[in-house]
Amino acid sequence: MSFELLFTEEARKNLRSLESELPQKAGKVKKALAYLEKNPRHPGLATHEYTSLSSILKRRVFEAYLENKTPGAYRIFWYYGPGKKQITIFAITRHP
Repeated sequence: MSFELLFTEEARKNLRSLESELPQKAGKVKKALAYLEKNPRHPGLATHEYTSLSSILKRRVFEAYLENKTPGAYRIFWYYGPGKKQITIFAITRHP
């Protein structure tokens, strides 16, 4: 099952910023996005619901890992929709 990835303006800015400032991180983002497109539950993504955002946005928001056990690791925040077989990338950001 394959999904179409859609990006909010915020997520587009996040990705463009990484491409210009941290090209290696941008490469990891693109690899993770390819996994997400094919299988949101890919084990390498360690996808799980991010409940604090889910309650704010009134929809199930998920967090996918680019890196694990890495200081300043990046995460992709996303949700299903708006249509079937679509995933919206909400943000790509450094994990605190």
